[in-house]
Amino acid sequence: MELKDLLLTPIYLAIFYGIAFSMRKKYTNALTKKYFIPALSLKFLGAIALGLIYQFYYGGGDTFNYHYHTKIIHQAFSDSFPLGWKIIMANGERLPEISRYTAGMFWWQPNNTEMFVVKIASIISLFCFNTYSIISLVFAAISFCGIWAMYITFVNLYPLAYKKIAIAVFFLPSVFFWGSGLGKDSLCIGALGWCFYGFYHVFIARKNIVQAGILGALGAYILISAKVYILLSFMPPALFWVFNENSSRIKSDLLRLSLKPLFIIAGAAIAFFGATNLTAGDERFDVEKIGERSRITQTYLTEYVASGSVYHIGKLDGSLASIVAVAPQAVIVSLFRPFLFEARNPVMLLSAMEATLFLWLTITLFYRTGLFKGLLLIARTPVLLFSFLFTIIFAIGVGVNSGNFGTLVRYKIPLMPFYLSALYIMQSMAQSRRRSKVSAQSNRARKVGRLAVTE
Repeated sequence: MELKDLLLTPIYLAIFYGIAFSMRKKYTNALTKKYFIPALSLKFLGAIALGLIYQFYYGGGDTFNYHYHTKIIHQAFSDSFPLGWKIIMANGERLPEISRYTAGMFWWQPNNTEMFVVKIASIISLFCFNTYSIISLVFAAISFCGIWAMYITFVNLYPLAYKKIAIAVFFLPSVFFWGSGLGKDSLCIGALGWCFYGFYHVFIARKNIVQAGILGALGAYILISAKVYILLSFMPPALFWVFNENSSRIKSDLLRLSLKPLFIIAGAAIAFFGATNLTAGDERFDVEKIGERSRITQTYLTEYVASGSVYHIGKLDGSLASIVAVAPQAVIVSLFRPFLFEARNPVMLLSAMEATLFLWLTITLFYRTGLFKGLLLIARTPVLLFSFLFTIIFAIGVGVNSGNFGTLVRYKIPLMPFYLSALYIMQSMAQSRRRSKVSAQSNRARKVGRLAVTE
């Protein structure tokens, strides 16, 4: 960070807050209004804190690598706007006219997902004198727009739990810290929120279809460009969610039961088609190479990265069968680890506290409702089934590929709001049913009492 960060950041913050206050009324209601500014403020705090920790604690990192590339493109724009725009529109080609700029970019390669983030940051840099902290704040604002869309979607589905859903979406430290600064995670958590919002409004609620469709498509485009595996984890549960929501409109039980397997097969086919076509030829995500890539990634991260935070879930031999074998352990490590005694630094401690919260809520919830009743409640509530399916699929992916808690804490943030929101919704539904049962018993008692008096 530089002197201009200190001078310009307060000015731009005032502008951003002015815009936020002017837009709050349009995008909130009586229930959600009080969370709008605090949630945005946490995103801004996370963006600044991320930069400070990377600079003074880690001594560098990806967020500054993004800005390093942004500086080069910003200089190209300063020298010649057409040259700068040519870099933005290029896809890693070695073109003579821009080679003096691209030669210094170690991420300048075809289809490089890091360059997608760099290009967005470079466009933002034109409006803020290429100031790192302000670019980070804009990334935080983009992320906030997406998670606010996620929040109001959950609230529309289950308004009684609006307070606790706010905790799940806005106030988890890992989510607002890792998902706020200059980097992929900020864009992706926001894009996932837009996909969730778009899917619900276009295919289930069927309201605001044009706006929701545009936001959903934008979110899908960002995920394809930055982290396609998030979209691939989202699509199958989302398609099944659409079927479950709409199947209730089919009056015939026989027809509904007969169509269910067809929709499952169709959803799986669409997901497989999307996976194979979106990732074909990509060394990192190609479905045909996913087993071998997972083995290589796990081996690298286990042996070379943060040895004090390494975890082991079993041996991967490069086959899909080995991934299936370690899947249960991958889910457990993604949701409930690191345990408190495994924390080795302050960042891991925060993650361990969140994992402990997840474990405690999961155990107490299923203990109070009963395992069978809890699973039945999930199966009967489409949004809960979607949230848990997405969580499990995504947890397997990140649990298998991370290899150490340092990377896992960043990789798993997309699943955290969905899992915790689902737990809180289940908790609220269980409490509502208990209150209804107690109320019904009280009414019966009063009725019996009146009958006893009159007789």
